[in-house]
Amino acid sequence: MSRYVNLALVLLFPVSWFAPLLRAGILPVFGLSEISVISGLQSLWQSDAVLALVVTFCAVFAPMMKVLGRALRDFGLLDVRAEPALAVLGKLAMADVFLIALYVVIVKGVGLATVEVAWGLYLFTALILISLFLRSPK
Repeated sequence: MSRYVNLALVLLFPVSWFAPLLRAGILPVFGLSEISVISGLQSLWQSDAVLALVVTFCAVFAPMMKVLGRALRDFGLLDVRAEPALAVLGKLAMADVFLIALYVVIVKGVGLATVEVAWGLYLFTALILISLFLRSPK
């Protein structure tokens, strides 16, 4: 069963990258713009390439490498010695969820901007948590 859940993650992670994570705007009067992982990365690449590289790795590459590595492991195509590396990749993916949550808390604390959590943040977080707790079949 875990093999199929992991393969579903391979399909669902790209969906979560384009799903709205947040709706943000300056004061509620001006309307809110939806922010996804991809749109956020596009903006970040224009302003800070080093941070964009780190966030791209944590949000896109780490979770996908984790689930693809787990799939290879599940089907006997990757050695068991790769398990610690897969665990590290899962933790790096969780760092991105922490950064998004921190952003929400900071912006809400300032009070000049409006930030609403959208369904994509819950999807992205759930996928990462599922990938963290998914075990390879023995």
